[in-house]
Amino acid sequence: MASAEPEFADRVRRIFDVHRHKVLATLRLDGSPRVSGIEVEFEDGELVMGMMPGSVKAQDLLRDPRLALHAASADPPDDPSLWLGDAKIAGRAVELVGPADGDGPALHFKVDIREVVLTRVGQPADHLLIESWHEDRGLERIKRK
Repeated sequence: MASAEPEFADRVRRIFDVHRHKVLATLRLDGSPRVSGIEVEFEDGELVMGMMPGSVKAQDLLRDPRLALHAASADPPDDPSLWLGDAKIAGRAVELVGPADGDGPALHFKVDIREVVLTRVGQPADHLLIESWHEDRGLERIKRK
């Protein structure tokens, strides 16, 4: 996605960098959703995350790699058109194999990004601007009043 839409990817990454903690959505064994807190990082152009091997989110991803991540930006300023917005990424977890980190054993995954959505207030501030990138459709923009 970053190579296809670098300006859009940069805006999404800025939102993901605002706060350390994100919300990860995975699927339970019965198919119902589970949300968990997680930290993610961008490393060498990849979105990566680590977790304890026995955690329920790790078990979920090892069983079914589909996921969604949400990163809320800071609260909107007085002029909502200056708000960065919030970003969501959907895709699949791909387990990375490598040496354990210094804190002990951990599972590491990269996210094979399939869809990205950025929602923000437009200019003038009388509508929402929803930008989405999908691997099959590219970048789309929708204005919603």
